[in-house]
Amino acid sequence: MSTTTVVAILFLIPALILINEDFSWEKFALTTVHKVGDRTSVKNKLIELGHPDQTHYENFRLKQLLVTSLILFPLVLILLFQDHSLAFIAACLIGVVALVLLYFEKSLINQITEHRISIDSDFPSVIEMMTLALSAGETPLSSLERITKRGSGPLVSELRIVVVEVKSGLPFQHALDHMGRRVQSVAVRRFIDAVVIAISRGAPLIEVLHSHAREAQNFQRNRILSAAGKSEISMMIPVVFLILPISILFALWPSLSNLNLFAQG
Repeated sequence: MSTTTVVAILFLIPALILINEDFSWEKFALTTVHKVGDRTSVKNKLIELGHPDQTHYENFRLKQLLVTSLILFPLVLILLFQDHSLAFIAACLIGVVALVLLYFEKSLINQITEHRISIDSDFPSVIEMMTLALSAGETPLSSLERITKRGSGPLVSELRIVVVEVKSGLPFQHALDHMGRRVQSVAVRRFIDAVVIAISRGAPLIEVLHSHAREAQNFQRNRILSAAGKSEISMMIPVVFLILPISILFALWPSLSNLNLFAQG
């Protein structure tokens, strides 16, 4: 099959599809998305990011499909006009599709990582604000509502969902338990379990919050120290392999020059 024939087929297929009035690109794309399935747990990751609707998952997959199509079509034309074999073209297409999918998955994983780091970073300050509000005589729900009105960030957004669920009729303990299942944080999960147990048994919440505030501060300090240690090791790489050899070269260069002159003389 010649290059001209293949190019004609590539342009003829979309033309025939556009002529067909019963065909819908949106239905075709959504059908393709549902047939592919969710093998990489994208839905769970989007739910953790605060996008529980099916529409967000469909938009994510449609964006993958659109970017892949925009890259593949001109790539196929370029490879065909360069007279490459069909096997080479197929290998290139498979590689491009894999790279695009990997890029989107990696981007989503990075968002999840930043989301979890932000929650762990905001957790100590949120606990302190809640402790102060309870010490001033407010109820747990009113203290959470005050935090959601004045704060911002992923953790505050999760607390805002808790407030909305409680006002809609869900018990406070169940709303907190739902939050603990959504948020993938050990500190938040332990805090929610302690609060739920304290409320069910009638124990004072202030003491529980004080202990978890100290624990959260220690956890945050240890995390910062660990990150600082990793950064220190990474900073040693340019020092050892770049700056140190150049410094040694500058220190030894005059002596090497003199030795060369002495050898020539």
